[in-house]
Amino acid sequence: METGLYPRFAEQVVLRKLRRSPVVLLYGPRQCGKTTLAQGIADSGGYQYFTLDDDDIRERAETDPGEFINRCPGRVVLDEVQKAPKLFSAIKIAVDRDRRAGNRTGGRFLLTGSTQVLLLPQLSDSLAGRMQQVQLHPLSVCETEKQDSGFLETLFGAKFETQRLEPLGPQLLEQVMTGGYPEAWLAGGDERAYWYREYVETQIVRDLRDMASLRKSRELLPLLTCAAAQTGGLFNASRLASLLGITQPTVRDYVALLERVFMLRQLPAWSRGDLVMRLGKTPKLHMGDTGLACALLEIDAARLQADRTTLGPLLETFVFQELCRQASWRNWRLTLSHFRDSNGLEVDIVLEQGIHRLAGIEVKAGPAVTPGDFRGLRRLREAAGRRFVTGVVLYDGTLCKRFDAGLYAVPLRLLWETPLSRPVDRQMELGAE
Repeated sequence: METGLYPRFAEQVVLRKLRRSPVVLLYGPRQCGKTTLAQGIADSGGYQYFTLDDDDIRERAETDPGEFINRCPGRVVLDEVQKAPKLFSAIKIAVDRDRRAGNRTGGRFLLTGSTQVLLLPQLSDSLAGRMQQVQLHPLSVCETEKQDSGFLETLFGAKFETQRLEPLGPQLLEQVMTGGYPEAWLAGGDERAYWYREYVETQIVRDLRDMASLRKSRELLPLLTCAAAQTGGLFNASRLASLLGITQPTVRDYVALLERVFMLRQLPAWSRGDLVMRLGKTPKLHMGDTGLACALLEIDAARLQADRTTLGPLLETFVFQELCRQASWRNWRLTLSHFRDSNGLEVDIVLEQGIHRLAGIEVKAGPAVTPGDFRGLRRLREAAGRRFVTGVVLYDGTLCKRFDAGLYAVPLRLLWETPLSRPVDRQMELGAE
């Protein structure tokens, strides 16, 4: 089923979990498409839909949550459930009652939330062992292109075939600036930037201030703008505090709040037990969406084209978010981190499939790859040992080829396009060492 203008590949994950669990939580940022997806599932699956954004429904749910749940039909969607946290205990009672009666309870409640609702004590305590969760991200490029590229399978299978492709050029800049929010895809130019600014202000005023009972939130927007300017870099609370004239603990508290509404994400440093003292421990800080970052920084395509130092970090965040989005609809235990050793050798993104398989990705904005671009990946290969499967330098070039055992230069478009089977001269397959 296609919900809205674009398919949401996480839908099959939601449906699968609804078959196995009495409660499924679909969570993610506001305006990423949760309501559209939930309504589509409700229409096709016989669910009654309620939104807690409705003042009357929210008041009834909060005043007498037990009665509200008892009056619900067999299957129900509760949208924006974090607005009525008293419902969690009532849902637990209803689920346990059905289980004691021997009733089939799979898929009775589909909940949606626009914050990290699992951090709410009422939810984590009430629904432990009774609920599965699915994170819905803004649109991936795979979804806007309406095809799953299979990039992660190719990455962990080390099956990149030698082939020539067209560079993305201006198309890549447009994708970075647009980001993944459905409304942003429908808008364009100045209208898109205006939508993102309104979105930020709404989130800060409506959600964050209510969530944390903030008396003052004037530093949040400047902090988010500073984070956008430093996306893809190591998280430096001291520097942000100095720039904004606030304390480091305040910076950390605000970053945590912005993470709860998916505007920021910290990417931890990778480490292995016996190497933990020699590898960097500082996380990277990524914006939740590059369209949002570009709007905050008032960046257009001309600036991105002219300023590669600005494009590089934004492109790294763009790739990181695309990988997160693709991972969300796979039934894998995939962990993401970054690598940095004591000598400053780095790999932008490390992906671990379970505990036995690891791949590294370095992101490059330029159109060419040299052997030197693989230094960090070689160091990661050495540190990871037998777990290392593949190392890739993603770049906006024309040739997909192998440089060394398990190391490849891969055009960026293969992140969301299905690989082609095309013969290429064997002399192009190996890069100079």
